[in-house]
Amino acid sequence: MRVKVNGEEKELSEGTTLRELVTSFKLTPEKVAIELNRRLVRSDKYDSPLKQGDEVEIVTFVGGG
Repeated sequence: MRVKVNGEEKELSEGTTLRELVTSFKLTPEKVAIELNRRLVRSDKYDSPLKQGDEVEIVTFVGGG
């Protein structure tokens, strides 16, 4: 299935979850914010499967001082 991730089209396996997508980028799901179809997703929904045409934005947190 085709999904847009941070503005780029990606081909993913059917049933791929948000958690699997995030870990495929070598990121820790609990340390990112995820937006699905322009809505912020709570971490308890990260195991929900993606659907054809979904748009995902993954934002990482950067610390500084």
